Amino acid sequence: MRIIHTADWHIGQTLNGWNREAEHRAFLGNLGQLIADHQVDVLLVAGDVFDGINPSGDAQRLLYGALADFLRQRPGLTVVMIAGNHDPAGRLEAPGAVLRALGVHVVGTMQRQTGGVDMNRHLIPLRDAAGVTRAHVLAIPFLRASDLPGLTLGATGGAESAIVTATRALHAQMTDAALACAGGVPVIAMGHLTCAGGLESEGAERRILIGGEHAVPPDIYPPGLCYVALGHLHRPQSLDGGRVRYSGSPFPLSATEIPYDHGVTLIDLAPDRMTITHLPMARPVEVLRLPAAGALTPAELDAALVALSLDAGLAPDLQPFVHVMIRAEHAVPVVLAEVEAVLARHPVRLADIHLSRPETATINEPPPATLAETSPEVLFLAAFRDTHGLDPDGRHLAAFRDALAEV
Repeated sequence: MRIIHTADWHIGQTLNGWNREAEHRAFLGNLGQLIADHQVDVLLVAGDVFDGINPSGDAQRLLYGALADFLRQRPGLTVVMIAGNHDPAGRLEAPGAVLRALGVHVVGTMQRQTGGVDMNRHLIPLRDAAGVTRAHVLAIPFLRASDLPGLTLGATGGAESAIVTATRALHAQMTDAALACAGGVPVIAMGHLTCAGGLESEGAERRILIGGEHAVPPDIYPPGLCYVALGHLHRPQSLDGGRVRYSGSPFPLSATEIPYDHGVTLIDLAPDRMTITHLPMARPVEVLRLPAAGALTPAELDAALVALSLDAGLAPDLQPFVHVMIRAEHAVPVVLAEVEAVLARHPVRLADIHLSRPETATINEPPPATLAETSPEVLFLAAFRDTHGLDPDGRHLAAFRDALAEV
């Protein structure tokens, strides 16, 4: 049985106001081609399908259109999708009756019945073309404190926190039930959380807290699980010897992710072995940091963009994103205006801008005892230096004095 594990699509994400639909459309098209080329039997999507709890109609159409394309390209494909912390869990589950008829299983919330978790909803059989069950998926969506039975917040005295203890107990309970139902075939778990030891991506991932707890150890997943397909951390990475894995995001969602090797994880599952392979995927749009280290003046930024020889004929929604670091040698408003003028001359989209100000000497002068010992202009000079890291020029002084004269 051949399985693709992917996660953290964040459909509907914008970057500095720029829509990223073209990138998502290209990624989903490439994913469909991978499913067909590798004759994939199962697609696992480990949460954060959408970027927010109120996805637009366009975002939802993009998702369901992609699922339809996957099934057309690979009839018989089974899709298992769980909700992440960004997802509207109930809305994701809403079309479940129709989707299940097509082989698409969506688990957005924890489902319980008398006696515990409803395993009929959380344990999904994976069947081959002949209808023989070759594996099961234990689908566990993003957990909230209310999902953890027996949790007593603030409890102390044990070797680990109350949150970790309750999370461990839930996973042990569900795994035991899954293995009892599986009849000896492999069981794969899915989850959306932070495992201790995983490398995070600054600027894109929210620190999801369950009762104040940020991360749980990977050994909350019992050894009876042959593989754990996780979402939330955007860097592709493996824990626990490779058994626990984050497939990562499809393309850079923040500046931190620029160096990542984005892609999906291919799992070949046989009765006596399991092979895990990272499949890199080309970025639909280039994402750049200028410069790679340090900072540039606006003039140096212009030269760096010229040197890239960018294609001026690219459609606007396929133009590269640039994260720029600027050395502010003048007042901030002036520098920002210069940067805006530079970017307007090139086929790029600004993702974000950070200003690096020159260091100024600190003069440890005691503050005036009263306002009578200073003047508005002295206070203005001090505030300008504190804000911009440099002295005001004649234009700023003239504007201040004009404003002061009107008071």
